[in-house]
Amino acid sequence: MHIRGDHAELVVGGRLDVRSAADARTVLHSAVDDGAGDLVLNLTELDSWDATGLGVIMGAHRRAGRAGRRLVLRGVPPQMQRLLVATRLHRILAIEGGIAADSLPRV
Repeated sequence: MHIRGDHAELVVGGRLDVRSAADARTVLHSAVDDGAGDLVLNLTELDSWDATGLGVIMGAHRRAGRAGRRLVLRGVPPQMQRLLVATRLHRILAIEGGIAADSLPRV
C-alpha cells in the first residue's frame, strides 16, 4: 500500500488491508488533523481493501466529522463500489459523483 499527497488530497494505492491498516490510519489521521475543508481520498490506484481497510476509512470519516471536515472518496473502483452498496455505506460516505447502485455490474 502507498499513500501520497497532503492534507487536502491523498492518493491511496495498492492493498488497504490488515497489514497496511496501522500505517494508513496514521497517515489519514495526520491529514485530517493538519488540514481544513474537504479531505479527498483518491482511490483510483487502490487494488483492494478488506474489512480492516474499510474500517480505517470509516474511522477517518468519523475523525474528519469531529474536526468539522468531510472525507470525500474519489475514483472508487467498481468492485469497491459494490461493497459500499452491499454494506449501505454509500449512504454515509461522501462519494464524488455518487454511486448509481442499479448501474453496477453484477458479479
